[in-house]
Amino acid sequence: MTREETLNYLNAEAKKRILILDGAMGTMIQRRGLSEEDFRGERFKDWPSPLKGNNDLLSLTQPKVIEEITLEYLHAGADFAGTNTFNSTAISQADYGMEELCYELNKEGAAIARRACDQVTAETPDRPRLVLGSLGPMSKTLSLSPDVNDPGFRAVTFDEVKEAYKTAVEGLIDGGADLLAVETIFDTLNAKAAIFALEEVFDARGYALPVVISGTITDLSGRTLSGQTVEAFWNSIRHVKPFAVGLNCSLGAEGMRPHIAELARVSDTLISAYPNAGLPNEFGEYDETPEMMSAQLGEWAQSGLVNLLGGCCGSTPEHIRAIAEAAAAFPPHEKHEVATAMRLSGLEPVNLI
Repeated sequence: MTREETLNYLNAEAKKRILILDGAMGTMIQRRGLSEEDFRGERFKDWPSPLKGNNDLLSLTQPKVIEEITLEYLHAGADFAGTNTFNSTAISQADYGMEELCYELNKEGAAIARRACDQVTAETPDRPRLVLGSLGPMSKTLSLSPDVNDPGFRAVTFDEVKEAYKTAVEGLIDGGADLLAVETIFDTLNAKAAIFALEEVFDARGYALPVVISGTITDLSGRTLSGQTVEAFWNSIRHVKPFAVGLNCSLGAEGMRPHIAELARVSDTLISAYPNAGLPNEFGEYDETPEMMSAQLGEWAQSGLVNLLGGCCGSTPEHIRAIAEAAAAFPPHEKHEVATAMRLSGLEPVNLI
């Protein structure tokens, strides 16, 4: 489909039904039990630092594994294939000394998802599958100091974050992404740098892709790591007019629900949600079964809270299949008008009505 056809399809489908996101790439990679040699492949066999755990690198060294996982999610009922690019920025890849690979990682990550989507779309041409390019949160933050003795210190600048995201965006678009997700946002200033990068790339290319913006709540107070409430977060990014805004990762479905309800109340766009399969246990694993998770998210759908629904850490194709089945019976959240006002934000919202 052309960009215009994709946007028309998205807008039309979002009015008819709840669209289904995929689940956790990392969880499925862990199931494969890949070795250090698997991560390195032939190309990086002599790389000077350990590479096991750099999941994004598998787009280059084990592309068939990533494509197989993507196909599993699509066949489970996902409308979107998220790209294996969560850490494919120069700032995050610096941990492995692989900053120069970031454009390639994003382009190939999107190309793998593109192939999988095109294959499943050919099987069900009445239901196209779309590539959702993932822009993760980075390993450095603009709002917080890494040095407790120097609160004013920052390990990175706004321009450095923006440029790192810009390279990632270029790669995702060139690899075939249909829309882009700034996701797992724990620092809104990092997200603003990502948004700035998106706007620069869109302006240079003369067209824009739909954008999903997804924050993450770090504790039961309902705030991001940088301290914002859900409404303050929305006030900070609403000017972008995203295709959808939402939350992912966070506290699991039970803990996330009130914050999704709040976001649905204060915003005037589509709502996305993809929580973890519960909170991690003492072994770092996730205990919520597909039946448990789908029962909770099915209630969200029944309550009219969401338009895009899926899973984050700990979720599998079995979870996505159950979520898709639970959501199918209910209509999507209806966008509503929000009164015109000056809406500002610090850690709290400031609405001058």
